Amino acid sequence: MQEIPILDIAPFRIGQTENISAATGCTVILCPDGMRAGLDVRGGGPASRDSQMLNPLMAMETIHAVVLSGGSAFGLDAAGGVMRFLEERGVGFDVGVTKVPLVVQSCLFDLTVGDRDVRPDTAMGYEAARQAWEAPNYRDGNSGAGCGATVGKWEGMECCMKSGIGSYAMQLGDLQIGAVAAVNALGDVFDWRTGRQIAGLLSKDKRSLRRTAEEMMKKTETRENKFLTNTTLAAVITNASFTKTQLCKIAGMAQNGLARCVDPVHTSADGDSIYALSAGSVNADQDLAGTLAAHAVSEAVLRAVRSAESAYGFPAAKDLPL
Repeated sequence: MQEIPILDIAPFRIGQTENISAATGCTVILCPDGMRAGLDVRGGGPASRDSQMLNPLMAMETIHAVVLSGGSAFGLDAAGGVMRFLEERGVGFDVGVTKVPLVVQSCLFDLTVGDRDVRPDTAMGYEAARQAWEAPNYRDGNSGAGCGATVGKWEGMECCMKSGIGSYAMQLGDLQIGAVAAVNALGDVFDWRTGRQIAGLLSKDKRSLRRTAEEMMKKTETRENKFLTNTTLAAVITNASFTKTQLCKIAGMAQNGLARCVDPVHTSADGDSIYALSAGSVNADQDLAGTLAAHAVSEAVLRAVRSAESAYGFPAAKDLPL
């Protein structure tokens, strides 16, 4: 097994755009000829568009784009821009009078990082789709959906850290599989190999880390002031051939990768969602793919944290004096 760039997995195209001053952005994964897709949601506060379309009982077998964005539920407007871009290029489900692009989306909450009045919109979605189509520009760090991402928010924004978006991909024989993850968790991030905490809840002097789970244990009563300011989003992509039902299972297995690195995870204040996307003809075992997907998600989470740059007054892991 060897590591490969995430953009090497064809026919997927990934484009990003962001508003750096406002601390928000979006990441678009395109497959103009269609891709099969599954989804697993485990956080208690998801903001999503057309997610029910990925239910194996629904009629549509393929979609054309996945959007990961900031902006909380306001950011769902970005999918409209992706649809417009694809419709202009004749991509979508043929309904006679036009073609309807099938676009799904999930959002994370970044409204308390930069400008709360600026969110991903149709223009931003259109531009990210254009980048994906013409010159895929995916990069790790403070880019796309990771522009305003932060982690470790149990004690509020004053003690959290800057995170971002990360990727990891691998090849095993003809099989290619990878993941992108925008990490905006309530909890802390740990290197799953060593167990060492690498980001999350800062100490009061902001020079060291506290463990969110330990802080939570100091008070067992219901906490009334939790709010949905979080959500880690990921998309697994592969050149293998899987059905929608199989991809829902692979997405569920990929959540194990999130659980290895983030603690606490899948809380009521997160909207943790993972897509699994298939476009190709490679014959691969479903459980192998799920196992590799979990590994790819774990590595993508670590890349998201380690590639992030300090911004908006929030320190990144690379700048913390640990």
